[in-house]
Amino acid sequence: MQITRMRGRVLIVAGSDSGGGAGIQADIKTVTALGGYAATAVTAVTVQNTLGVTGIHAIPAQTVAAQILAVLEDIGADVIKTGMLGSGDIIDTVFAILRRAAPSIPLIVDPVMVAKGGATLLDGEALLALKGRLLTSATLITPNLPEAEALTGRKIASPQDMRDAIPRLLELGPKAVLLKGGHLEGDRVVDIYAGPDGTQEWSDARIDTRHTHGTGCTLASAIATGFAQSLSAIDSITRARLYVRRAIETAPGFGRGHGPLNHAHTVRPTTEE
Repeated sequence: MQITRMRGRVLIVAGSDSGGGAGIQADIKTVTALGGYAATAVTAVTVQNTLGVTGIHAIPAQTVAAQILAVLEDIGADVIKTGMLGSGDIIDTVFAILRRAAPSIPLIVDPVMVAKGGATLLDGEALLALKGRLLTSATLITPNLPEAEALTGRKIASPQDMRDAIPRLLELGPKAVLLKGGHLEGDRVVDIYAGPDGTQEWSDARIDTRHTHGTGCTLASAIATGFAQSLSAIDSITRARLYVRRAIETAPGFGRGHGPLNHAHTVRPTTEE
């Protein structure tokens, strides 16, 4: 059996998905599939499957903070990635603990607001906390178009609208932005990056499938793994997009709704005699 040495520690602060397609479960699978080590601080337990979210149980903010500290004080982290945070209290607590305990560790913020099935995962008070606090510390944020519209108050309906929105997103304080264009109409998917190392646009043919649950979580964690492995931002995003695309193309087809991806497509099965 071939043993591959893990490289890059990613601490993920996000919610749990009982269906395994998004959230912490997708994050762990992604980081592992790309050769990194995933640690977690769970912010909420959700009751969900491919058909939608039917329940959310928030973890107390101090328990979230304790999980973060437990990891940082022992295992450490090369990058921190946040996903579903859920409430203003948790966002404020995460912001405070990271500012105190991990001020120099790169922070990737996936501003999760709505689940694939439409359930709201971030209320109005929490949105204000996200904009006013956590985004100001982010090395990179990865909003999709509805999230970017909520953050900027602007309608985004074209690639040019995306380009126009990026300066408004940067004004919120992050060092860099990856604006994801998957919600636009058309047969191409356009993503746009802007940061201190320049700008980059990617455009790919849209894959016609309903098996896209957890694509945002997966992409952000794949990018975080690249950061943890000392790849540049653009190289991290390029690899992450290829990883997600292949995960969609080889999705297992589970569930009756928005099905999960194939996070394990990088793993080659071994046969032991």
